[in-house]
Amino acid sequence: MFTYLDESGTLTKSDGKYFIVATYTVGDARKITKAFRKWQKTKFPKKLRRQAELKFNDPHVDDKLRLKTLQYFTKQDTRIFYTFLKKKNIPQEYYKKGKVSETGLLYSEIVRATLELYMPVTESQFTVARDQRTLKGVTVDKLNETLKASLLPKLPAKVLFQVQAVDSTSNPLIQVADWVCGALARFHETKPMGEEFYSVLKGNIVAEKELFSEKWTKTWEK
Repeated sequence: MFTYLDESGTLTKSDGKYFIVATYTVGDARKITKAFRKWQKTKFPKKLRRQAELKFNDPHVDDKLRLKTLQYFTKQDTRIFYTFLKKKNIPQEYYKKGKVSETGLLYSEIVRATLELYMPVTESQFTVARDQRTLKGVTVDKLNETLKASLLPKLPAKVLFQVQAVDSTSNPLIQVADWVCGALARFHETKPMGEEFYSVLKGNIVAEKELFSEKWTKTWEK
């Protein structure tokens, strides 16, 4: 099994109220790659048809095209697993001097929780492809080690688990994850067309989970 991962938002309080990590798996990766490029070359504005990377938030794409593109993606046998959190609920252990500082460790925890949504895994291989990014406070190798340490004990002994960092500019499969993330962010941030985007994705969502919600509940009860 191959799953493709991306995120929307930052873990600081500088933009938006939510941070989202979305993943998806697909029956035939080559099929969705070809479908993505075919859609790009026939449905997108001319200036974007040969662009290496197509982002959900590209200013040259309008919401009508975003909606049609999401509808097209959902017909490609995509199965979505994602987590989201309200940034105000981030635990204090990730703060320093009143600001979120351990963003790398926090990101590792969020990714771990997202991948746990796939449990139990019955296939012989579990490969996670994620976009390359610079992590504050944790290296790429450390992230991979952390994920393996926490997930391998929960996987069958013969399952091969690995995490790959790939360049999203040359990987349409990661770009699809960006589109899923962008649409989910619109929904959770209650921005225009968010409800419509979520309605399109809803039938393909296998699992979704809010992280650190217990802290929010305890704060509310006080």
